[in-house]
Amino acid sequence: MQKVQGFGGFFFRAKNPEGLASWYQDHLGINRAPTNMEMAPWVTESGVTVFSPFDADTDYFPADKTFMLNFRVADLDAMIAKLKSADIEVSHESEMEGIGRFARIHDPEGNAIELWEPAS
Repeated sequence: MQKVQGFGGFFFRAKNPEGLASWYQDHLGINRAPTNMEMAPWVTESGVTVFSPFDADTDYFPADKTFMLNFRVADLDAMIAKLKSADIEVSHESEMEGIGRFARIHDPEGNAIELWEPAS
């Protein structure tokens, strides 16, 4: 059986694509999408990727959004400190036994971003 090997990209509409790309690069370390052969793409570290459609009426993320990004981090405390020092609000800090620790931020266009430090 043929199956996909992983995400090749995540594409979404933005009011300010350049500004949003800069925000993701500056605060989360995600390289901009290459526009020439000299630019390096974002290369992720191997690990778990969860693909999970939610019920249309979920309250897990804002009702006016159709998606929520979830990024794995190695050290949630260090990432939270970095984001707070840049005046980025961090909320929804929680832990799920056996799964890991979580925190929530929002990008400048209001998209929810969950940060996840997997349980070791």
